[in-house]
Amino acid sequence: MTGASALLEALRKQGVEVCFANPGTTELDLVRAMEEVRGMRCVVGLQENVCTGAADGYGRLAGKPAATLLHLGPGFANGIANLHNARRARTPIVNIIGDHASWHLECDAPLTSDIESLARPVSGWVERIASAQDAAGAARAAVQASLADGGQGATLIFPADFQAESVTPDSADAAAEAAAQPETFDAAAAWQRLSRAQKPLFLLGGGGPASGLGRRAQIAAARLCAALGGKAYAETFPARSERGRDLPDFDRLPYFPEPARAALDAADLVVLVGALPPVTYFGYAGHPSRLVPAERLLELAAPGQDAASRLEALAELAGAPAFESAAAPLPEPAPGALTPQSIAAVVARALPEDAIVSVEGGTCGYPLYAASAGAAPHTVLTNTGGAIGQGLPVAMGAAIACPQRRVVAVLSDGSTQYTIQALWSLAHENLPVTVLIAANHQYAILRNELRRGNAVLGERAAELTALDRPRIDWVGLASSYGVQASRAATSEELAAQLESALRQPGPVLIEMAL
Repeated sequence: MTGASALLEALRKQGVEVCFANPGTTELDLVRAMEEVRGMRCVVGLQENVCTGAADGYGRLAGKPAATLLHLGPGFANGIANLHNARRARTPIVNIIGDHASWHLECDAPLTSDIESLARPVSGWVERIASAQDAAGAARAAVQASLADGGQGATLIFPADFQAESVTPDSADAAAEAAAQPETFDAAAAWQRLSRAQKPLFLLGGGGPASGLGRRAQIAAARLCAALGGKAYAETFPARSERGRDLPDFDRLPYFPEPARAALDAADLVVLVGALPPVTYFGYAGHPSRLVPAERLLELAAPGQDAASRLEALAELAGAPAFESAAAPLPEPAPGALTPQSIAAVVARALPEDAIVSVEGGTCGYPLYAASAGAAPHTVLTNTGGAIGQGLPVAMGAAIACPQRRVVAVLSDGSTQYTIQALWSLAHENLPVTVLIAANHQYAILRNELRRGNAVLGERAAELTALDRPRIDWVGLASSYGVQASRAATSEELAAQLESALRQPGPVLIEMAL
Protein backbone atom coordinates (compact mmCIF):
# COMPACT_ATOMS: atom_id res chain seq x y z
CA MET A 1 0.00 0.00 0.00
CA THR A 2 1.27 3.47 -0.92
CA GLY A 3 0.61 6.73 0.85
CA ALA A 4 -1.79 7.63 -1.97
CA SER A 5 -3.83 4.45 -1.67
CA ALA A 6 -3.84 4.73 2.15
CA LEU A 7 -5.29 8.24 1.88
CA LEU A 8 -7.99 7.24 -0.61
CA GLU A 9 -8.93 4.15 1.38
CA ALA A 10 -9.26 6.22 4.56
CA LEU A 11 -11.47 8.75 2.75
CA ARG A 12 -13.67 5.96 1.42
CA LYS A 13 -14.09 4.44 4.88
CA GLN A 14 -15.13 7.88 6.14
CA GLY A 15 -17.93 8.00 3.57
CA VAL A 16 -16.29 10.05 0.81
CA GLU A 17 -17.65 8.42 -2.33
CA VAL A 18 -16.94 10.99 -5.06
CA CYS A 19 -13.80 12.81 -6.17
CA PHE A 20 -13.97 15.68 -8.68
CA ALA A 21 -10.56 15.67 -10.28
CA ASN A 22 -8.31 17.75 -12.49
CA PRO A 23 -4.94 16.17 -11.69
CA GLY A 24 -1.45 16.93 -12.95
CA THR A 25 2.03 15.42 -12.70
CA THR A 26 2.27 15.77 -8.91
CA GLU A 27 -0.97 13.78 -8.44
CA LEU A 28 -0.22 10.81 -10.69
CA ASP A 29 0.28 8.40 -7.78
CA LEU A 30 -3.18 9.33 -6.54
CA VAL A 31 -4.49 8.62 -10.04
CA ARG A 32 -2.75 5.21 -9.96
CA ALA A 33 -4.23 4.53 -6.53
CA MET A 34 -7.73 4.98 -7.96
CA GLU A 35 -7.14 1.61 -9.67
CA GLU A 36 -6.67 -0.09 -6.30
CA VAL A 37 -9.26 1.68 -4.13
CA ARG A 38 -12.73 0.71 -5.23
CA GLY A 39 -15.91 2.42 -4.15
CA MET A 40 -14.90 5.99 -4.98
CA ARG A 41 -16.32 7.55 -8.13
CA CYS A 42 -13.89 9.82 -9.97
CA VAL A 43 -15.43 12.59 -12.09
CA VAL A 44 -13.16 14.54 -14.43
CA GLY A 45 -13.52 18.31 -14.74
CA LEU A 46 -11.77 20.18 -17.54
CA GLN A 47 -11.09 23.17 -15.29
CA GLU A 48 -10.52 23.29 -11.54
CA ASN A 49 -13.39 25.71 -10.85
CA VAL A 50 -15.72 23.08 -12.33
CA CYS A 51 -14.40 20.56 -9.81
CA THR A 52 -14.76 22.81 -6.78
CA GLY A 53 -18.21 24.03 -7.82
CA ALA A 54 -19.37 20.46 -8.38
CA ALA A 55 -18.09 19.49 -4.93
CA ASP A 56 -20.11 22.40 -3.53
CA GLY A 57 -23.30 21.25 -5.25
CA TYR A 58 -22.72 17.68 -4.13
CA GLY A 59 -22.15 18.63 -0.50
CA ARG A 60 -25.22 20.89 -0.32
CA LEU A 61 -27.45 17.96 -1.27
CA ALA A 62 -25.58 15.00 0.21
CA GLY A 63 -24.77 16.63 3.54
CA LYS A 64 -21.30 15.07 3.44
CA PRO A 65 -18.08 15.95 1.63
CA ALA A 66 -16.89 15.08 -1.81
CA ALA A 67 -13.17 15.31 -2.52
CA THR A 68 -11.44 17.45 -5.10
CA LEU A 69 -8.08 16.52 -6.63
CA LEU A 70 -6.15 19.57 -7.84
CA HIS A 71 -2.69 20.28 -9.22
CA LEU A 72 -0.33 22.34 -7.06
CA GLY A 73 -0.98 25.98 -6.12
CA PRO A 74 -1.99 27.26 -9.58
CA GLY A 75 -4.55 24.48 -10.02
CA PHE A 76 -5.97 25.16 -6.58
CA ALA A 77 -6.03 28.89 -7.36
CA ASN A 78 -8.18 28.18 -10.43
CA GLY A 79 -10.76 26.60 -8.12
CA ILE A 80 -10.79 29.24 -5.39
CA ALA A 81 -13.78 31.22 -6.71
CA ASN A 82 -16.19 28.34 -6.20
CA LEU A 83 -14.52 27.41 -2.91
CA HIS A 84 -15.35 30.95 -1.82
CA ASN A 85 -19.00 30.27 -2.66
CA ALA A 86 -18.81 26.92 -0.86
CA ARG A 87 -17.44 28.63 2.26
CA ARG A 88 -20.41 30.98 2.26
CA ALA A 89 -22.73 27.99 1.79
CA ARG A 90 -21.00 26.09 4.62
CA THR A 91 -20.45 23.11 2.38
CA PRO A 92 -18.20 20.26 3.56
CA ILE A 93 -15.43 19.63 1.01
CA VAL A 94 -12.09 17.81 1.24
CA ASN A 95 -9.52 19.31 -1.13
CA ILE A 96 -6.49 17.18 -2.00
CA ILE A 97 -3.67 19.20 -3.54
CA GLY A 98 -0.57 17.51 -4.83
CA ASP A 99 2.74 19.27 -4.25
CA HIS A 100 6.30 18.81 -5.43
CA ALA A 101 8.34 16.09 -3.80
CA SER A 102 9.40 17.30 -0.36
CA TRP A 103 13.10 17.23 -1.32
CA HIS A 104 12.42 19.28 -4.48
CA LEU A 105 10.60 22.21 -2.86
CA GLU A 106 13.79 24.06 -1.93
CA CYS A 107 14.66 24.43 -5.62
CA ASP A 108 11.73 26.82 -6.21
CA ALA A 109 10.76 25.12 -9.48
CA PRO A 110 8.41 27.05 -11.79
CA LEU A 111 5.18 25.63 -10.32
CA THR A 112 6.23 26.03 -6.69
CA SER A 113 3.95 28.29 -4.63
CA ASP A 114 2.77 28.93 -1.10
CA ILE A 115 -0.22 26.60 -1.17
CA GLU A 116 -1.05 27.10 2.51
CA SER A 117 -1.52 30.84 1.99
CA LEU A 118 -3.81 30.19 -0.98
CA ALA A 119 -5.84 27.62 0.95
CA ARG A 120 -6.48 29.36 4.26
CA PRO A 121 -8.98 32.04 3.08
CA VAL A 122 -11.33 29.36 1.70
CA SER A 123 -10.58 26.52 4.13
CA GLY A 124 -11.50 26.12 7.76
CA TRP A 125 -8.71 23.57 8.16
CA VAL A 126 -5.40 23.12 6.30
CA GLU A 127 -2.75 20.42 6.81
CA ARG A 128 0.40 19.41 4.97
CA ILE A 129 1.02 15.65 5.08
CA ALA A 130 4.50 15.12 6.55
CA SER A 131 5.05 11.46 5.65
CA ALA A 132 3.42 8.62 3.77
CA GLN A 133 2.53 6.94 7.07
CA ASP A 134 0.58 10.05 8.12
CA ALA A 135 -1.66 10.01 5.03
CA ALA A 136 -4.53 7.88 6.37
CA GLY A 137 -4.78 9.75 9.65
CA ALA A 138 -4.68 13.08 7.84
CA ALA A 139 -7.52 11.94 5.57
CA ARG A 140 -9.69 10.96 8.52
CA ALA A 141 -8.98 14.26 10.26
CA ALA A 142 -9.84 16.17 7.07
CA VAL A 143 -13.27 14.56 6.78
CA GLN A 144 -14.07 15.35 10.41
CA ALA A 145 -12.82 18.92 9.97
CA SER A 146 -14.99 19.38 6.88
CA LEU A 147 -18.11 18.58 8.93
CA ALA A 148 -17.25 21.00 11.75
CA ASP A 149 -18.80 24.45 12.22
CA GLY A 150 -21.80 23.62 10.06
CA GLY A 151 -19.59 22.57 7.13
CA GLN A 152 -16.36 23.97 5.71
CA GLY A 153 -13.47 23.30 3.36
CA ALA A 154 -10.68 21.04 4.62
CA THR A 155 -7.50 21.11 2.54
CA LEU A 156 -4.77 18.46 2.45
CA ILE A 157 -1.43 19.19 0.78
CA PHE A 158 0.20 15.93 -0.28
CA PRO A 159 3.83 15.98 -1.53
CA ALA A 160 4.41 13.65 -4.46
CA ASP A 161 7.13 11.54 -2.80
CA PHE A 162 4.87 10.70 0.15
CA GLN A 163 2.13 9.64 -2.26
CA ALA A 164 4.46 7.08 -3.83
CA GLU A 165 6.15 5.65 -0.73
CA SER A 166 4.99 2.35 0.76
CA VAL A 167 3.26 2.34 4.12
CA THR A 168 2.25 -0.18 6.74
CA PRO A 169 -1.52 -0.67 6.46
CA ASP A 170 -3.40 1.44 8.97
CA SER A 171 -5.86 -0.57 11.02
CA ALA A 172 -7.86 2.43 12.22
CA ASP A 173 -11.19 2.85 10.42
CA ALA A 174 -12.26 6.15 11.93
CA ALA A 175 -10.76 9.28 13.35
CA ALA A 176 -11.20 9.99 17.01
CA GLU A 177 -14.12 12.36 17.10
CA ALA A 178 -14.53 15.01 19.71
CA ALA A 179 -17.76 14.63 21.63
CA ALA A 180 -20.37 16.86 20.05
CA GLN A 181 -21.42 19.67 22.30
CA PRO A 182 -25.20 19.74 22.72
CA GLU A 183 -26.86 22.87 21.42
CA THR A 184 -28.26 25.10 24.12
CA PHE A 185 -31.35 27.18 23.48
CA ASP A 186 -33.35 29.18 26.01
CA ALA A 187 -36.76 29.13 24.35
CA ALA A 188 -38.39 31.03 27.21
CA ALA A 189 -35.92 33.92 26.97
CA ALA A 190 -36.26 34.10 23.20
CA TRP A 191 -40.05 34.05 23.47
CA GLN A 192 -39.99 36.79 26.09
CA ARG A 193 -38.27 39.15 23.67
CA LEU A 194 -40.18 37.99 20.60
CA SER A 195 -43.55 38.37 22.31
CA ARG A 196 -42.86 42.08 22.95
CA ALA A 197 -42.27 42.80 19.25
CA GLN A 198 -45.02 44.63 17.40
CA LYS A 199 -43.75 43.91 13.88
CA PRO A 200 -41.34 40.95 13.91
CA LEU A 201 -39.60 39.81 10.75
CA PHE A 202 -38.01 36.36 10.44
CA LEU A 203 -34.96 36.11 8.16
CA LEU A 204 -34.56 32.45 7.22
CA GLY A 205 -31.18 31.01 6.26
CA GLY A 206 -30.66 28.10 3.90
CA GLY A 207 -28.89 24.78 4.36
CA GLY A 208 -29.89 21.24 5.26
CA PRO A 209 -33.26 19.86 6.35
CA ALA A 210 -33.08 21.50 9.81
CA SER A 211 -32.11 24.93 8.44
CA GLY A 212 -34.35 27.97 8.37
CA LEU A 213 -35.36 27.16 4.79
CA GLY A 214 -36.06 23.48 5.33
CA ARG A 215 -39.70 22.38 5.27
CA ARG A 216 -40.13 22.18 9.05
CA ALA A 217 -38.69 25.62 9.75
CA GLN A 218 -40.70 27.33 7.02
CA ILE A 219 -43.93 25.86 8.34
CA ALA A 220 -43.09 26.84 11.93
CA ALA A 221 -42.18 30.37 10.77
CA ALA A 222 -45.53 30.66 8.99
CA ARG A 223 -47.31 29.63 12.18
CA LEU A 224 -45.43 32.28 14.17
CA CYS A 225 -46.17 34.94 11.56
CA ALA A 226 -49.88 34.10 11.83
CA ALA A 227 -49.79 34.27 15.62
CA LEU A 228 -47.72 37.46 15.87
CA GLY A 229 -48.68 39.38 12.75
CA GLY A 230 -45.12 39.05 11.48
CA LYS A 231 -43.43 38.55 8.14
CA ALA A 232 -40.70 36.23 6.91
CA TYR A 233 -38.14 36.35 4.13
CA ALA A 234 -35.56 33.94 2.82
CA GLU A 235 -32.03 35.30 2.88
CA THR A 236 -31.02 36.85 -0.42
CA PHE A 237 -28.79 34.00 -1.62
CA PRO A 238 -29.57 30.79 0.27
CA ALA A 239 -27.34 27.74 -0.08
CA ARG A 240 -30.41 25.54 -0.25
CA SER A 241 -34.12 26.29 0.07
CA GLU A 242 -37.17 24.07 -0.17
CA ARG A 243 -39.82 25.63 -2.38
CA GLY A 244 -43.18 24.91 -4.01
CA ARG A 245 -46.78 24.17 -3.21
CA ASP A 246 -47.68 23.09 0.35
CA LEU A 247 -45.03 25.48 1.68
CA PRO A 248 -45.37 29.14 2.69
CA ASP A 249 -44.69 31.69 -0.04
CA PHE A 250 -41.70 33.49 1.49
CA ASP A 251 -39.85 35.71 -0.96
CA ARG A 252 -36.08 36.28 -0.94
CA LEU A 253 -34.85 39.48 0.71
CA PRO A 254 -34.21 41.91 -2.16
CA TYR A 255 -30.68 42.39 -3.47
CA PHE A 256 -30.61 46.19 -3.82
CA PRO A 257 -30.54 48.26 -0.60
CA GLU A 258 -33.67 50.33 -1.25
CA PRO A 259 -36.19 47.46 -1.40
CA ALA A 260 -34.24 45.52 1.25
CA ARG A 261 -34.48 48.45 3.64
CA ALA A 262 -38.17 48.91 2.84
CA ALA A 263 -38.73 45.35 4.10
CA LEU A 264 -36.38 45.49 7.09
CA ASP A 265 -36.99 49.06 8.32
CA ALA A 266 -40.66 48.30 8.92
CA ALA A 267 -39.76 45.61 11.49
CA ASP A 268 -39.08 46.45 15.12
CA LEU A 269 -37.35 43.05 15.58
CA VAL A 270 -35.49 41.02 12.95
CA VAL A 271 -35.15 37.40 14.02
CA LEU A 272 -32.17 35.59 12.48
CA VAL A 273 -33.08 31.96 11.85
CA GLY A 274 -29.89 30.36 10.52
CA ALA A 275 -29.05 33.59 8.68
CA LEU A 276 -26.31 36.15 9.24
CA PRO A 277 -27.16 39.79 10.05
CA PRO A 278 -28.12 41.37 6.71
CA VAL A 279 -25.63 43.71 5.05
CA THR A 280 -25.62 45.47 1.70
CA TYR A 281 -23.91 43.48 -1.03
CA PHE A 282 -21.60 46.42 -1.77
CA GLY A 283 -21.02 49.76 -0.11
CA TYR A 284 -23.70 52.16 -1.32
CA ALA A 285 -23.48 55.86 -0.49
CA GLY A 286 -26.44 56.93 1.61
CA HIS A 287 -27.11 53.45 2.96
CA PRO A 288 -25.67 51.83 6.07
CA SER A 289 -23.64 48.71 5.33
CA ARG A 290 -25.38 46.92 8.22
CA LEU A 291 -29.04 47.00 7.27
CA VAL A 292 -30.32 46.33 10.80
CA PRO A 293 -28.72 47.75 13.98
CA ALA A 294 -27.74 45.22 16.63
CA GLU A 295 -30.45 46.34 19.06
CA ARG A 296 -33.17 45.25 16.59
CA LEU A 297 -31.68 41.79 16.03
CA LEU A 298 -32.46 38.51 17.77
CA GLU A 299 -30.33 35.51 16.79
CA LEU A 300 -32.52 32.48 17.15
CA ALA A 301 -30.11 30.06 15.47
CA ALA A 302 -26.70 30.52 13.92
CA PRO A 303 -26.00 29.03 10.47
CA GLY A 304 -25.58 25.28 10.80
CA GLN A 305 -27.65 25.00 13.99
CA ASP A 306 -31.03 23.27 14.30
CA ALA A 307 -33.26 26.18 13.37
CA ALA A 308 -36.35 24.05 12.80
CA SER A 309 -36.59 22.73 16.38
CA ARG A 310 -36.13 26.22 17.81
CA LEU A 311 -38.87 27.72 15.67
CA GLU A 312 -41.19 24.85 16.53
CA ALA A 313 -40.56 25.38 20.25
CA LEU A 314 -41.44 29.08 19.91
CA ALA A 315 -44.55 28.27 17.90
CA GLU A 316 -45.76 26.07 20.75
CA LEU A 317 -45.03 28.78 23.35
CA ALA A 318 -46.96 31.25 21.19
CA GLY A 319 -49.93 28.91 20.87
CA ALA A 320 -49.58 29.40 17.13
CA PRO A 321 -52.27 27.91 14.90
CA ALA A 322 -51.58 24.93 12.70
CA PHE A 323 -50.22 25.73 9.26
CA GLU A 324 -52.79 25.63 6.48
CA SER A 325 -51.25 25.59 3.04
CA ALA A 326 -52.86 27.66 0.35
CA ALA A 327 -50.96 26.92 -2.84
CA ALA A 328 -50.11 30.02 -4.80
CA PRO A 329 -51.51 30.02 -8.33
CA LEU A 330 -49.08 29.27 -11.10
CA PRO A 331 -48.66 32.28 -13.40
CA GLU A 332 -49.74 31.96 -17.01
CA PRO A 333 -46.85 32.67 -19.41
CA ALA A 334 -47.51 35.56 -21.78
CA PRO A 335 -47.50 34.34 -25.38
CA GLY A 336 -44.90 35.46 -27.89
CA ALA A 337 -41.39 36.75 -27.36
CA LEU A 338 -39.61 35.62 -24.22
CA THR A 339 -39.26 37.88 -21.19
CA PRO A 340 -37.83 37.02 -17.76
CA GLN A 341 -41.38 36.80 -16.44
CA SER A 342 -42.63 34.49 -19.18
CA ILE A 343 -39.55 32.28 -18.78
CA ALA A 344 -40.24 32.05 -15.05
CA ALA A 345 -43.87 31.10 -15.69
CA VAL A 346 -42.95 28.40 -18.23
CA VAL A 347 -40.27 26.88 -16.00
CA ALA A 348 -42.44 26.96 -12.86
CA ARG A 349 -45.19 25.08 -14.65
CA ALA A 350 -42.80 22.48 -16.07
CA LEU A 351 -40.75 21.64 -12.97
CA PRO A 352 -41.07 17.95 -12.15
CA GLU A 353 -41.76 16.74 -8.63
CA ASP A 354 -38.69 16.88 -6.38
CA ALA A 355 -36.53 18.70 -8.92
CA ILE A 356 -33.34 20.52 -7.96
CA VAL A 357 -33.01 24.02 -9.41
CA SER A 358 -29.59 25.65 -9.63
CA VAL A 359 -30.00 29.38 -10.18
CA GLU A 360 -27.29 31.82 -11.20
CA GLY A 361 -27.92 35.25 -12.66
CA GLY A 362 -30.37 38.02 -11.91
CA THR A 363 -32.20 38.00 -15.23
CA CYS A 364 -34.45 35.05 -14.40
CA GLY A 365 -33.45 34.15 -10.83
CA TYR A 366 -35.76 36.44 -8.89
CA PRO A 367 -38.73 36.10 -11.29
CA LEU A 368 -38.47 32.31 -11.08
CA TYR A 369 -38.31 32.28 -7.27
CA ALA A 370 -41.50 34.38 -7.17
CA ALA A 371 -43.29 32.31 -9.83
CA SER A 372 -42.35 28.94 -8.33
CA ALA A 373 -44.32 29.25 -5.07
CA GLY A 374 -47.09 27.14 -6.59
CA ALA A 375 -44.82 24.76 -8.49
CA ALA A 376 -44.23 21.12 -7.64
CA PRO A 377 -42.06 20.74 -4.51
CA HIS A 378 -38.42 21.36 -5.38
CA THR A 379 -35.07 22.47 -3.95
CA VAL A 380 -33.39 25.72 -4.97
CA LEU A 381 -29.62 26.34 -4.88
CA THR A 382 -28.30 29.90 -5.34
CA ASN A 383 -24.95 31.66 -5.62
CA THR A 384 -24.04 32.20 -1.98
CA GLY A 385 -20.76 34.06 -2.35
CA GLY A 386 -21.23 36.09 -5.51
CA ALA A 387 -18.24 34.58 -7.34
CA ILE A 388 -19.77 33.84 -10.73
CA GLY A 389 -19.37 30.57 -12.57
CA GLN A 390 -21.14 28.53 -9.91
CA GLY A 391 -24.46 27.58 -11.46
CA LEU A 392 -23.42 24.91 -13.96
CA PRO A 393 -20.89 23.03 -11.74
CA VAL A 394 -23.26 23.13 -8.75
CA ALA A 395 -25.97 21.58 -10.93
CA MET A 396 -23.50 18.87 -11.95
CA GLY A 397 -22.57 18.07 -8.34
CA ALA A 398 -26.21 18.04 -7.27
CA ALA A 399 -27.05 15.55 -10.04
CA ILE A 400 -24.31 13.21 -8.83
CA ALA A 401 -25.43 13.54 -5.21
CA CYS A 402 -29.08 12.82 -6.09
CA PRO A 403 -29.17 10.66 -9.23
CA GLN A 404 -32.88 9.96 -8.80
CA ARG A 405 -33.81 13.67 -9.05
CA ARG A 406 -34.02 15.88 -12.14
CA VAL A 407 -31.77 18.96 -12.08
CA VAL A 408 -32.69 22.19 -13.87
CA ALA A 409 -30.02 24.89 -14.16
CA VAL A 410 -31.44 28.38 -14.82
CA LEU A 411 -28.42 30.46 -15.76
CA SER A 412 -27.30 33.68 -17.41
CA ASP A 413 -25.10 33.73 -20.48
CA GLY A 414 -22.23 35.81 -19.09
CA SER A 415 -21.62 33.95 -15.85
CA THR A 416 -21.96 30.49 -17.42
CA GLN A 417 -18.96 31.17 -19.66
CA TYR A 418 -16.73 31.12 -16.56
CA THR A 419 -17.20 27.37 -16.16
CA ILE A 420 -18.56 26.37 -19.55
CA GLN A 421 -16.27 23.31 -19.50
CA ALA A 422 -18.80 21.68 -17.15
CA LEU A 423 -20.91 20.89 -20.22
CA TRP A 424 -18.32 18.30 -21.24
CA SER A 425 -18.51 16.64 -17.82
CA LEU A 426 -22.32 16.59 -17.97
CA ALA A 427 -22.13 14.78 -21.31
CA HIS A 428 -19.29 12.51 -20.19
CA GLU A 429 -21.28 11.38 -17.14
CA ASN A 430 -24.66 11.50 -18.98
CA LEU A 431 -26.23 13.43 -16.11
CA PRO A 432 -29.96 14.31 -16.08
CA VAL A 433 -29.42 18.10 -16.12
CA THR A 434 -31.52 20.49 -18.18
CA VAL A 435 -29.59 23.74 -18.76
CA LEU A 436 -31.57 26.90 -19.52
CA ILE A 437 -29.45 29.86 -20.69
CA ALA A 438 -31.00 33.34 -20.53
CA ALA A 439 -29.18 34.79 -23.54
CA ASN A 440 -29.53 38.56 -23.42
CA HIS A 441 -25.91 38.99 -24.59
CA GLN A 442 -24.96 41.46 -21.89
CA TYR A 443 -23.88 41.69 -18.28
CA ALA A 444 -27.32 42.90 -17.22
CA ILE A 445 -26.55 43.11 -13.49
CA LEU A 446 -23.70 45.54 -14.17
CA ARG A 447 -25.90 47.66 -16.41
CA ASN A 448 -28.52 47.80 -13.68
CA GLU A 449 -25.86 48.98 -11.23
CA LEU A 450 -24.60 51.59 -13.72
CA ARG A 451 -28.15 52.93 -14.17
CA ARG A 452 -28.76 53.32 -10.43
CA GLY A 453 -30.11 56.72 -9.47
CA ASN A 454 -31.34 57.31 -13.04
CA ALA A 455 -27.76 57.53 -14.31
CA VAL A 456 -27.21 57.29 -18.06
CA LEU A 457 -25.47 54.20 -19.43
CA GLY A 458 -22.52 55.66 -21.31
CA GLU A 459 -21.17 54.40 -24.62
CA ARG A 460 -17.95 52.98 -23.14
CA ALA A 461 -19.85 51.40 -20.25
CA ALA A 462 -22.23 49.79 -22.73
CA GLU A 463 -19.26 48.37 -24.66
CA LEU A 464 -17.69 46.96 -21.50
CA THR A 465 -20.92 45.17 -20.55
CA ALA A 466 -21.91 43.92 -24.02
CA LEU A 467 -21.63 40.28 -25.14
CA ASP A 468 -23.12 40.65 -28.59
CA ARG A 469 -20.09 41.17 -30.85
CA PRO A 470 -19.86 38.32 -31.62
CA ARG A 471 -22.93 36.65 -30.16
CA ILE A 472 -22.24 33.31 -28.54
CA ASP A 473 -23.86 30.42 -30.41
CA TRP A 474 -25.05 28.41 -27.42
CA VAL A 475 -26.54 25.65 -29.52
CA GLY A 476 -23.31 25.15 -31.46
CA LEU A 477 -21.22 25.48 -28.30
CA ALA A 478 -23.24 22.89 -26.39
CA SER A 479 -23.23 20.52 -29.35
CA SER A 480 -19.44 20.73 -29.55
CA TYR A 481 -19.27 19.52 -25.93
CA GLY A 482 -21.62 16.62 -26.70
CA VAL A 483 -24.78 18.15 -25.19
CA GLN A 484 -28.04 18.10 -27.15
CA ALA A 485 -29.22 21.70 -27.64
CA SER A 486 -31.93 23.91 -29.13
CA ARG A 487 -32.97 27.56 -29.20
CA ALA A 488 -36.31 29.04 -28.10
CA ALA A 489 -37.47 32.58 -28.85
CA THR A 490 -41.09 32.41 -27.66
CA SER A 491 -42.97 31.09 -24.65
CA GLU A 492 -44.59 28.44 -26.81
CA GLU A 493 -41.24 27.22 -28.14
CA LEU A 494 -39.70 27.14 -24.69
CA ALA A 495 -42.61 25.18 -23.20
CA ALA A 496 -42.41 22.54 -25.95
CA GLN A 497 -38.63 22.24 -25.87
CA LEU A 498 -38.52 22.11 -22.07
CA GLU A 499 -41.14 19.38 -21.94
CA SER A 500 -39.05 17.34 -24.37
CA ALA A 501 -35.77 18.06 -22.56
CA LEU A 502 -37.11 16.89 -19.21
CA ARG A 503 -37.89 13.50 -20.74
CA GLN A 504 -34.31 12.94 -21.90
CA PRO A 505 -32.05 10.70 -19.77
CA GLY A 506 -29.00 12.93 -20.22
CA PRO A 507 -28.13 16.62 -20.43
CA VAL A 508 -29.96 19.05 -22.70
CA LEU A 509 -29.33 22.79 -23.17
CA ILE A 510 -31.91 25.33 -24.31
CA GLU A 511 -30.81 28.81 -25.32
CA MET A 512 -33.60 31.22 -24.33
CA ALA A 513 -33.26 34.13 -26.75
CA LEU A 514 -34.08 37.42 -25.03
